[in-house]
Amino acid sequence: MTGLKESASLTWEWLEEIARCSQTADPDREGVTRLCASDEHRQANDKLRQWMLAAGMQVRMDNAANLIGRYPSAAPDAKTLIFGSHQDTVPNGGKYDGILGVIAPLALVHYFNQNQIAFPYHIDVIAFSDEEGTRFQSTLLGSKAISGTFEPAMLDAADAQGTTMRQALEQFGCRPELISHDAYQPEEVLGFVELHIEQGPQLEQADLPVGVVSAITGIERHTLSIKGKAGHAGTVPMNMRQDALVGAAQVIHYFDQLCKGQDDLVGVVGKIENFPNGVNVIPQQTDITIELRSPNDASRLAARSTLLAKIAQIMADYDLGYEHQLIYQQAAVTCSESLSSMLAQATSAAGIEPMQLFSGAGHDGLAVTHLTDIAMLFMRCKNGVSHHPDEAITQVDLLSALDVLQQFCLLLKGDSTRS
Repeated sequence: MTGLKESASLTWEWLEEIARCSQTADPDREGVTRLCASDEHRQANDKLRQWMLAAGMQVRMDNAANLIGRYPSAAPDAKTLIFGSHQDTVPNGGKYDGILGVIAPLALVHYFNQNQIAFPYHIDVIAFSDEEGTRFQSTLLGSKAISGTFEPAMLDAADAQGTTMRQALEQFGCRPELISHDAYQPEEVLGFVELHIEQGPQLEQADLPVGVVSAITGIERHTLSIKGKAGHAGTVPMNMRQDALVGAAQVIHYFDQLCKGQDDLVGVVGKIENFPNGVNVIPQQTDITIELRSPNDASRLAARSTLLAKIAQIMADYDLGYEHQLIYQQAAVTCSESLSSMLAQATSAAGIEPMQLFSGAGHDGLAVTHLTDIAMLFMRCKNGVSHHPDEAITQVDLLSALDVLQQFCLLLKGDSTRS
């Protein structure tokens, strides 16, 4: 694995270099802020283009600002294996979330090119333009574009300065009216594989560098507005109060217990607003958000039904009114059994015990599954920390991940006739 060790070092070097394409002055302390169609995005694409060309790849940018490098096959009618992840970040995010899944496959292709290793299929590495949705609050722009599920209404979304996505993409050199023309055709694609930091502690607890993802979680979000009656906190008897915040507290406690009672459920009440929010005033209205996630849609939907019934009961018990709204839902995505099995075989071939786990976070694969089979490989990150400057990985784990991806490519090379 001498050559792969050099590739791991190169991956590390490139990750450090591209982290400086950031609005922040010190990525180690302040994290990385890199938004879609920004100056920092342009700087990152310039570096990626340079590295792709050095790896023997053909390079293009599509009209959704995805940068795509192709390591071409000599076979005339070759299909395409896609590696990729997003280059954009959350504000003050870490150096590895997303971009690891671009840089590591790129370094692997560099290794293939240096060693003249050819494949009966093309290898495309895609740096997706916008997965996080930080700038326009509209996620999965890049992966929807290549998958043929891009919705033109997304172009009307505006950032905090009033610049629309359409305007930003045009300023970036794209023709957003042609995004629909940039989709891959399903019959041309072998599959999609994304390497990503785990964003959780399971691999670290298992003392394993990588794990194979079984599914990407389904997500739903709700708003709940609880209506009570304001009053003087010193004069209204306790048994006569309609305290909206007390009702919210009961819902929050119940929801926490509901999620803790089932292994495939996680949830959070992430926002809370209280009115009139006075130190000596009984709360009249409390608004909360509820987010529920599960890789099993049946579990998520059953939990939703149970929660809504309990909310109705709590509101009746406390003589409160309420308004509920489901504001977002995304079904879970199951990773391809065949590609995941091949990733597990590749993990074993790299001398690593295969471990299966599900993703509690969303990824570009949520969109790409509409195009082709998907698989994901998680890599261990220190303390499971992500979306934070403290994100940390090791070069040793990088080497393991590269070895697994190499073994996967070789296995697929032996089974490249799959449809």
